[in-house]
Amino acid sequence: MTRNFFGTDGIRGRANTAPMTADMALRLGQAAGRYFRRDGGSSVHRVVIGKDTRLSGYMFENALTAGLTSTGMNVLLLGPVPTPAVGLLTPSMRADLGIMISASHNPAEDNGIKFFGPDGFKLSDAAEAEIEALLASGVDPAPAREIGRAQRIDDGRFRYVERVKSTFPTGMRLDGIKVVVDCAHGAAYRAAPEVLWELGAEVVPMGVAPDGFNINDGCGSTRPQAAAEAVVAHGADVGICLDGDADRIILIDETGTVADGDQLMALMAARWAEEGRLQGRTLVATVMSNLGLERFLSGHGVRLERTRVGDRYVVEAMRAGGWNLGGEQSGHIVMTDYATTGDGLMAGLQFLAEMVRTGQPASRLARQFERVPQLLRNVRYATGQAPLETQSVQAAIRAAKTRLDGRGRLVIRKSGTEPLIRVMAEAEDEALMAEVVAEVVGAVENAA
Repeated sequence: MTRNFFGTDGIRGRANTAPMTADMALRLGQAAGRYFRRDGGSSVHRVVIGKDTRLSGYMFENALTAGLTSTGMNVLLLGPVPTPAVGLLTPSMRADLGIMISASHNPAEDNGIKFFGPDGFKLSDAAEAEIEALLASGVDPAPAREIGRAQRIDDGRFRYVERVKSTFPTGMRLDGIKVVVDCAHGAAYRAAPEVLWELGAEVVPMGVAPDGFNINDGCGSTRPQAAAEAVVAHGADVGICLDGDADRIILIDETGTVADGDQLMALMAARWAEEGRLQGRTLVATVMSNLGLERFLSGHGVRLERTRVGDRYVVEAMRAGGWNLGGEQSGHIVMTDYATTGDGLMAGLQFLAEMVRTGQPASRLARQFERVPQLLRNVRYATGQAPLETQSVQAAIRAAKTRLDGRGRLVIRKSGTEPLIRVMAEAEDEALMAEVVAEVVGAVENAA
């Protein structure tokens, strides 16, 4: 089966514009409800729904609830919580399905819908394809006496906070550490400062005043400059930048220097390998992770397993291989010992624990390896276009790979969440790298 609406992280787009409409959400709720009630029995079926702070979240929450309850599903509404909270609470609350309403790091005008199975892991491509098939064929509603109920869960955030704190070493505290935490006016705007303060840190909160429109606006993991300035201005020891749904993290050291997910994964993989905690002595990351990370891991006897881009594919590889640590350069860090998906706050606590354990500053811990020069450019294209399939673009890609052969790496991919073609190259020769990226980008722009 094929998927027409689902991308690498659920369904995403501009709110009130196809496919992200209230009607689509209602029908999607019906399809998902029917998919998870395939037994046709009268047993109780539950779905947990969380959301971030976008204004359109109310609309999609109500539409999904209507669709789900029409098929007999009982709906438990968590309100604003991080995406990993849905992954954690779905199995904890014995639900058949978890849904997160969020467009992650996208602007406030966008929104998305992500699905989690009863085990708390994101649904597979095959499961999403089956839901799409039900979406296309239509779903018969449940009899009137079997319509589901909806209930607000008031303590979802508190359950998540306690779970996150439990991943921090027992007996360890953050006393004397000043942390700037940028919550991007998103789903963790209350949970993240609470966790850090309860563990003893002096907290400088940012991005904690959501109004429905300001999520990710000039803040968060994709725009860490304001947090970097705040770290320096407040004399903080470290900065933690989360995205809109708090499943990714970007770190800032005490000098205001930004460190991406590759540096954090390097630190954790080396530490876990030293402690004998790294299953299979393997770290799972995507094709976008820097070549410098691969070289660093090799020097510590750790293997790097690369996957296609998307944290769901990282998790799938981890589960298939029995590995317990993976992530993305963009800041998704997945620790299956603790969570079922990326969790920015949990990953941040791992870094803070290492600061306490070693007594070293963030600037030392966040620079584990020298990055190989890397250049990424994005090219936007119109819906319905397929610029990568044109002969001119294919020829430009072949020529670029020939020029880089033995001297670097080229990765071309279509974004799974936005209408973008991402062109990335790595090479020690920065002039050559810039030339090949410019040539491929030019070809894509002409085709688009």
